[in-house]
Amino acid sequence: MNVGMKRLAAALTLVCVGLTSVNALAEDANPKRGRVYFKMVCTVCHMTQAGKAIPPSSLTMAEWGAYMDADKHDKSGASNTSVKYYVSQEYRKSVADSNKAAKKFLDVPDAQLFADVRAFAISGAKDSDTPASCE
Repeated sequence: MNVGMKRLAAALTLVCVGLTSVNALAEDANPKRGRVYFKMVCTVCHMTQAGKAIPPSSLTMAEWGAYMDADKHDKSGASNTSVKYYVSQEYRKSVADSNKAAKKFLDVPDAQLFADVRAFAISGAKDSDTPASCE
């Protein structure tokens, strides 16, 4: 095998390992923790900042998946544009004094909490078996 083929094989191995890690997170997602975070952090902020909640039942499962995959929180640019930012430890630390859920989940890795919130939003979508509100 020449050097180029070895590099390609190594790169493909890294991609496969990375995809396996992402899939493992998705399989290990905790939608209950995602529900608590979504309702106590996301919903509270949306109610305070925008005056309206955005419940999981407002979108379909496919729409939530596309929204999370696109990682675009606010197209207007009025806030941080990344969805992942709002589950990051950086963000959680910034609101921990005023938000018990953010404080409670400070030690949860960003990717894990994102997977948890994603799982809750998708499992509570309007076309799921258990549509969820923000109440």
